[in-house]
Amino acid sequence: MWVAASGLRSSKLRTFLTLLGIILATATLIAVMSVVHGMNRYVAQIITEEVGADAFHVERVMMVGERNPKKWLELRRRNPPLTPEEFDFLKSNITLAKAIGMQAFRMVPAHRGAERMEGVLLRGTSPSLGMISGMQVDRGRFLNDIDDRHRMFVAFIGNDVKQRLFPVGDPVGKSLDVQGRRFEVIGVAKARGSIFGESQDNFVAIPIETYFKIYGSRMGLAFHALALDHEHLYQAQDQARMLLRAFRRLGPGQEDNFGIASSDSLVAMWDRMTAAIAATAVAVVSVFMVVGGVVIMNIMLAVVTERTHEIGIRKSVGARRADILMQFLVESAVMAAAGGLIGVGLAWGIAGLVRNLTPVPMELPASAVFVGVALSATVGLFFGIYPARQASKLDPIAALRAEL
Repeated sequence: MWVAASGLRSSKLRTFLTLLGIILATATLIAVMSVVHGMNRYVAQIITEEVGADAFHVERVMMVGERNPKKWLELRRRNPPLTPEEFDFLKSNITLAKAIGMQAFRMVPAHRGAERMEGVLLRGTSPSLGMISGMQVDRGRFLNDIDDRHRMFVAFIGNDVKQRLFPVGDPVGKSLDVQGRRFEVIGVAKARGSIFGESQDNFVAIPIETYFKIYGSRMGLAFHALALDHEHLYQAQDQARMLLRAFRRLGPGQEDNFGIASSDSLVAMWDRMTAAIAATAVAVVSVFMVVGGVVIMNIMLAVVTERTHEIGIRKSVGARRADILMQFLVESAVMAAAGGLIGVGLAWGIAGLVRNLTPVPMELPASAVFVGVALSATVGLFFGIYPARQASKLDPIAALRAEL
């Protein structure tokens, strides 16, 4: 290995040009794995925060990770919308959930005085959604049962709405207009940041019954429930599915005409989708690895030719074929592994730049470093076999005569 390292240092430019393919392939592979790993952790965290670790939800159509728009449209036509009557039936009969609520939403304009915001997410929300989703209050309070029961025009706002419409002072107790209707602000949520550049704080939440009073109750409903604990999560989902099927009078052979999922199943679906993306990326990068390996093989053949006299000397003083074979295999593997390590450093720098300059959540996992270096070393070993065998088969007399 020391001889191999000395050989790399003796001709730095040739070594760099030889390893350029391996460096770029390793850096690309690790960068892709870092993006996938970072996105998986980020999405898992967001889904857990939004849905709740022990929560699940029911929607008209649930197709996370599905890439067939025709199927989505088919389910959209087949599945009837969820209704408040179904929610009341679930709430009265489910025993494995400690909280259940419903939510509907639409995009609306909001303004206060001369200041106006377009594209604000208006959420009609059950009071229990605060506990189910883990909503954190920065000022004031969240919606309660009295607000909902009396269909009061009160609002719980996100931090973006607060910053834009109430830049100075405490907004609690003040009013804002949502699509021409005046609401009193009763609370402000803690800032949650953005997901891939999309803000989570641009919303106004109002009581669900107030929402029904304004917009009706037949479109866009979703149910959210919190299981007794994580051990009962899937049992609670099954119970909700059974109750909803019974309410809709679905027979044993009929498919569900609604969707149901927990944070665990949503994360699993996301992981399956990104795994396919990662596999495709690895296949593409492997082509570059092969090209880099061919370059290494060509250079090693040239090295064998240059060092024919040295091989003859080694054989003449007792080196066996296995010794010569191992020498050149190690040199090839060290060369490729060095390219892999440089690729790791390049990927680490790229990850830092992307993480600091863009909203893409890029995180360098230890497994990616190991895979990158191990794969590059393996490529070096594989493509170094032929040059090493050629070196080991040289006749010592002919090798000694080669440079005379």
